[in-house]
Amino acid sequence: MYGAMMLLHVLGAVGMGFYIVLPIMLGGASKADGSGQAGLAKGLLSANRIAQYFLVLQLLTGGYLMSQGEYAVIWMVIVTLLFLAIAALGGIMTKPLKQVVNSIEAGQSATSFINKAKVMSMIILVLYVAIIYFMVDPIYK
Repeated sequence: MYGAMMLLHVLGAVGMGFYIVLPIMLGGASKADGSGQAGLAKGLLSANRIAQYFLVLQLLTGGYLMSQGEYAVIWMVIVTLLFLAIAALGGIMTKPLKQVVNSIEAGQSATSFINKAKVMSMIILVLYVAIIYFMVDPIYK
């Protein structure tokens, strides 16, 4: 069972890799025209939703794997807080992406919403790299 959960956990981490390329994709959004920005934002919304499903997979498999190991409490707390921060910001980032689409459809500028999404995606990237560090080098009792 442990091997299967580890495989699912690694697949979930790969699925969350979307958060690595997200800042790059949002960087190109400001260079595109209005319809291009709206299309990109719609695609990023769909990809973010899929990444959120991978986060649920990470929660379930990570909880199981934590229960099977001899990890230090501080490590479990740090990893859980990093996970929750990624999940929260990933969900919060949905609103600016939706506002990009809505503002372009209304004929307004979407620059401020793209910038908000960029900032959140950079924070998620830093948190994602931090959680990968803690996964690669866990703290045992």
